[in-house]
Amino acid sequence: MNSLPASKMILWAVLAVPAAWSVLRYATAPDIWPGDLLIPTGLWSARMIIVALMLTPLGALFPTSRAVKWLIRHRRAFGVAAFGYAMLHLIFYVLDMASVAAMLAEIGAPGIWTGWLALLCLVPPALTSSDAAMRLLRRGWKRVQRLAYPAAILTLLHWVLVHDGMTTALVHFAPLLCLQALRLARLFNRNFTQRKTI
Repeated sequence: MNSLPASKMILWAVLAVPAAWSVLRYATAPDIWPGDLLIPTGLWSARMIIVALMLTPLGALFPTSRAVKWLIRHRRAFGVAAFGYAMLHLIFYVLDMASVAAMLAEIGAPGIWTGWLALLCLVPPALTSSDAAMRLLRRGWKRVQRLAYPAAILTLLHWVLVHDGMTTALVHFAPLLCLQALRLARLFNRNFTQRKTI
């Protein structure tokens, strides 16, 4: 019984390492500016979204894998971590911009509003990530959690538009895109087979 809480604590500690490192660098390194930490915090938020969304298709591909089953049981941790890193990304963005006027001046740029929308999509899943929220929302809980999909798409667009290139973004998102495409192909094939047998 004690191994599960211990494993959760270890997982959360691992997920928090990049955040702790970013905050420590900002607090102690004299040559670090808030803008220097925008890319790493945004990168970790994207990575957490990618991992969280990869787990369902991985579970379908490897239904007997104990490691995948363990990750699926702790999937909400990756979703919450994605939101946490997105908030840290926002904090460094606000510090870097230094004023509300400066932020409002660029909010109409596609690379900026896609980031804001991605963050907004992550808010409801993060706020309803507890067991109590799951019991309260019942079937509606999954619909709320599916907001992670538009968040991932908007994150990809934000990444491409802000950094003027697709290579690094697609390298990160390619495993998720391939797994989701395979998942859709399997579902389509299953539905097609069922229709033929009717």
